[in-house]
Amino acid sequence: MNSTLGTSTIPRGLIHRPSAGRTTRPCDNCTCSPGLLSRQGRRASQFLKKMENNRRHKKRESVIGDDLSIYSSDSLCQSNKEVNTTKRLAALRKQMAKHKLCCYIVPSEDEHQSEYVSLHDQRRSFISGFTGSAGVACITRDLMNFNEDHEEGKSILSTDGRYFNQASQELDFNWTLLRQGIDTLSWQEWCIREAKEMSEGLGGKEVRIGVDPRLISYEQVVAFLKLLKESMHGTGANVELVPIDENLIDNIWPQFETVPEKPRNELLKLDHAYHGEEFSLKRERVVKQLGELGSENSPNHEFIVVALDEIAWLLNLRGSDIEYNPVFNAYLVLNNKDETNLFCDDPFNDDIKQCFEKNNISVKPYKSIWEHLEVSAASALEIENDKERTEFLIPDMSSWQLARSVCATQYKIIHSPIDVFKSVKNSTEINCAHNAQVKDAVCLVQYFAWLENELNAKEMLIDEYRAAKKLIEIRKTQKNFKGNSFATISATGANAAIIHYEPPEEGSSMIDPSKIYLCDSGSQFFEGTTDITRTVHFNTPSQEEIDNYTLVLKGNLALERLVFPEGTSGYNLDVIARQFLWSQGLDYRHGTGHGVGSFLNVHEGPIGIGFRPHLANFPLQAGNVITNEPGYYKDGEYGIRIENDMLIKEAEHLQFGDRKFLKFENMTLVPYCRRLINVDLLTKQERHQINEYHARIWDKIVQFIPTRSITHKWLKRETQPL
Repeated sequence: MNSTLGTSTIPRGLIHRPSAGRTTRPCDNCTCSPGLLSRQGRRASQFLKKMENNRRHKKRESVIGDDLSIYSSDSLCQSNKEVNTTKRLAALRKQMAKHKLCCYIVPSEDEHQSEYVSLHDQRRSFISGFTGSAGVACITRDLMNFNEDHEEGKSILSTDGRYFNQASQELDFNWTLLRQGIDTLSWQEWCIREAKEMSEGLGGKEVRIGVDPRLISYEQVVAFLKLLKESMHGTGANVELVPIDENLIDNIWPQFETVPEKPRNELLKLDHAYHGEEFSLKRERVVKQLGELGSENSPNHEFIVVALDEIAWLLNLRGSDIEYNPVFNAYLVLNNKDETNLFCDDPFNDDIKQCFEKNNISVKPYKSIWEHLEVSAASALEIENDKERTEFLIPDMSSWQLARSVCATQYKIIHSPIDVFKSVKNSTEINCAHNAQVKDAVCLVQYFAWLENELNAKEMLIDEYRAAKKLIEIRKTQKNFKGNSFATISATGANAAIIHYEPPEEGSSMIDPSKIYLCDSGSQFFEGTTDITRTVHFNTPSQEEIDNYTLVLKGNLALERLVFPEGTSGYNLDVIARQFLWSQGLDYRHGTGHGVGSFLNVHEGPIGIGFRPHLANFPLQAGNVITNEPGYYKDGEYGIRIENDMLIKEAEHLQFGDRKFLKFENMTLVPYCRRLINVDLLTKQERHQINEYHARIWDKIVQFIPTRSITHKWLKRETQPL
């Protein structure tokens, strides 16, 4: 939102961040941002200095605030949460003018539609200052302003409920936060409305909305064009959505920061002991499925694999081009003629080279994918007989640019069969996943025991970031540990209410033992990927915290106990975890579960448990690994989340006609927090379930814990029967 606009222009439901009347205490001339500064490996904070000054000079409390605590982040330089985007937006609008655009869309994704992207692809974070993984930035240029030296316009950031709190802190006064699912307009409707008003103001002149076609999915474009057509009907406006092949953010980025290089890290071959199925067999399964998904009149198919985790899974390779995700930048094209082309710039060793040669895999430069498609499309058009012509099969999450490359030929959009195959773990992957859970449980038990001892027995001051680093140190003692599966959410008190909080290296809050502490973390082992959340209290929690924790726990337990028929999707199960919170008028703004990869992405499609309609298209299957993570968040006070990784298995001896039943197995082996459980709110069945779970944890984990250690003592206490 441009700072010159009045609040009367703000659509109902949008949250405006004005430059005046702020409740935070800005520093002089401070425009730093955690997200932008962290990309350069630096931050600016006065937290430790202020904390020490506060302890020595109590009189300053009247200036800083009466409720200041040494554990609080209230003493942080609040404007560290923002970057002044004024000059960035001005530079972008000059680029927009060159292309005669009234609006420019900046997605979060890379050209593979990845959820998490490399630093090189964090364009939306650069232009907005918002560092969350999901969101769309939309920037307008006022065509009614004829001062070419001073372009004006509006800017919005649209994101989901996981990031409302974070975005409201990171966005500066130029931006308006549009909350998905709550505000009256979607970002698409907002763009179209702004463009429509400009076109009408110019007497029906054509105005253009632009986007880099590599960074937006074709599916999104089709939906946008449909909405655009409906919105223009009966009006005198003329609005077009146009692809802009040069990325306008890339054009201005070097003016403000050193642009991170596109990563090209060495590929890693995954041993058969961890994947259990060779490439040739996987490819055979994929090609067979493609034959069923392709058109009947076209026996020849060429399938373009776009998703990075699908390529890594299919080739039994891993990489490190994106932090926390063991994937590498690549495209892969395969056909039913035993030809496989990998478009990748990452180096690889002789062992991988031999595998490529053995399996007839040709490696070509990453960017040559577009030339390959151009040549292949031209060759297909030259064949006059439709039955001999090659049909291009492209995934439903393909970019607009990919669809444009094959749209002149015979093509079909399908959901990638690799996505579904990958989500069903084989026996090797399942056994490895269990081993990974044992390893991570040992680490987390050690961590919580250490943290409690440091805070209570030693009365040490430990900030959230230092605690998260300690957890990494503990995990590094485990064989085959390859790093975290995402940035650890180490959050004390009010920070725990920020669903995707990441503690800054400098300026983290001190962990307050009198408040709730939430730790959401995961590991990448050769054996598998983990994602575990525990909410704990190191002292005496309030009755409200105890009761709400127990409501969350009851939902978690209910979902874990569920037995359900084959063909059931996670869309149908979400209510099971929310029922106890709903009974008290409470809820949470995120899904209840997501798929987990096998030494791959911690968020793995296509399955999930949540309220997003697309989940209904993908029934849960035996072999899926999925999280169970209900929560509750009270902004400004505390947050609660309990997350386990569950394996879906067949429920033996249960069958209704031809329909079998499925059940969950809780793979995670970390105790729940006894201090936060209200036993009176639990049923006899729930108490038995918890006691049985804790007994299993003790049996599996105690053998890895030294006797007479603080960890042994902690584990014994936390796993005692209720």
